[in-house]
Amino acid sequence: MTKTKGRAEDTSPLVYQCRLPLSTHTVNHLAGLLRRHLKAIRSRWRILPPGRIAVIVLAVLRHDQRLADMAGGNNVSESTVRRWRDELIALLAAQAPCLDGPRLEEGR
Repeated sequence: MTKTKGRAEDTSPLVYQCRLPLSTHTVNHLAGLLRRHLKAIRSRWRILPPGRIAVIVLAVLRHDQRLADMAGGNNVSESTVRRWRDELIALLAAQAPCLDGPRLEEGR
């Protein structure tokens, strides 16, 4: 019995590409947050580098890309992209100022 790794019936994978206007600062900021988080939790590795993960998450958030589309084009699972998205949202939320601070008096 021989095993073939080719696709059945001459199908090819679909890849959706779009232009995502991002500043280098934005990608570096998210990648830096992720690097510090990985170092803090002593994670040994990720399947993709932090910069690439940041771009994938930004594409999901900015263009409302389906997780399955982004996962398939980057050879990771849909649940991995979902976990990365949730992880980066939590890291960004931790940096946000607290909304329970002192309130301004009404009338000012």
